[in-house]
Amino acid sequence: MGIEYRGLHDPNAEYTMRDLAAESMGIIAKRGGGRDVEITDVQTTMVDGNFPWTLVRVYTDAGIVGTGEAYWGAGAPELIERMAPFLRGENPLDVDRLTEHLLQRMSGEGSIGGVTVTAISGIEVALHDLAGTILEVPAYQLLGGKYRDAVRVYCDCHVEGGEEDGPPTQAATDAQPQPAEPLAQAEEAERVVSELGYDALKFDLDVPSGHEKDRANRHLREAEIEHKRSIVEAVTEAVGHRADVAFDCHWSFTAGSAKRLASALEPYDVWWLEDPVPPENHDVQCDVTRSTTTPIAAGENVYRTHGQRRLLQEGGVDIVAPDLPKVGGMRETVKIANLADLHYVPVAMHNVSSPVATMASAQVGAAIPNTLAVEFHSYELDLWAELVEESVIEEGYIEIPEEPGLGVTLDLDVVSEHMVEGEELFDEA
Repeated sequence: MGIEYRGLHDPNAEYTMRDLAAESMGIIAKRGGGRDVEITDVQTTMVDGNFPWTLVRVYTDAGIVGTGEAYWGAGAPELIERMAPFLRGENPLDVDRLTEHLLQRMSGEGSIGGVTVTAISGIEVALHDLAGTILEVPAYQLLGGKYRDAVRVYCDCHVEGGEEDGPPTQAATDAQPQPAEPLAQAEEAERVVSELGYDALKFDLDVPSGHEKDRANRHLREAEIEHKRSIVEAVTEAVGHRADVAFDCHWSFTAGSAKRLASALEPYDVWWLEDPVPPENHDVQCDVTRSTTTPIAAGENVYRTHGQRRLLQEGGVDIVAPDLPKVGGMRETVKIANLADLHYVPVAMHNVSSPVATMASAQVGAAIPNTLAVEFHSYELDLWAELVEESVIEEGYIEIPEEPGLGVTLDLDVVSEHMVEGEELFDEA
């Protein structure tokens, strides 16, 4: 028999003076117009996509459900189960108060960052879907209205090591990954633009060059920088002005190496260089960004508005890249975007999610002025589109639906077929 996470004992949560539950706050007034609704349960199901997507459902006594998604990975389902009792009996329309309530109740379990915030994010997204369904308005309307009818999508592209000089020997394959070939990257960029219709792309730069000497020290030798420069040159020249192209480093390099790399890329039309240094030291991040005219983006590994604050206030980014189902949810992403707008910084939402959180990001992208684009990380995975009944991405854009809530409907048969081994399907409405 497994652990009953819903019944774990936490004296801090039970005795907190800042209990934001409706009962403690004295919120007892009846609500008209079908708005007097109570939450009855919260459940999760994990789908085995190119990431293990954690889908979330919030149930009500009105028979209406809201569907959300937490950023992928271990721990979120258990934490969501842990929080379900804190929501039972609450009115789901109080999205902001309920999110703050969970942050307060889970403060002893790490709600300033990490997977606890991620779990709360998944619930928060489901609450927006639920609230929109109850009120019969799309989610963007709950966030203040619409700036655009469609949100641009940038396609995260991946290419295995090429074979321009013949297939690698078995010994070479066993020794290290094969170098990424600039020509192969350029050909994939051309294919994605010409055949798939995207006008915004992203490629990885933390790829093997064949010149690495040490995988641990984060230092880039000149030959490695030259290899990365050649990839950027090949890709940007291949697509020209037909597409914007960003390049991701996955927080891999030292400060000095990041500066040298960014400097080497200045002659090229780089949309942004993402996460060139690890996320913990904001001073280093700011130093790298100020050192170059190559636009620098970061933010996917920083939690909540407080985590993004220094990046924005101290000039640590040219573009901020929060991940909505990880950073705190839809309203939290709007708060980050508003803070970014005060510093005239655009928002490019990092996103490796299923169609559920992808549409949540698009709904936010419609509701804020400074949206650049939302990431799409599953362009070679048929399951992604099959997971919902609606068509989400068309010709590189997400048209914002006018249906209530998020505007996407899970195909539970597909969800059931592709669940992570050992998972159980959550209840229907």
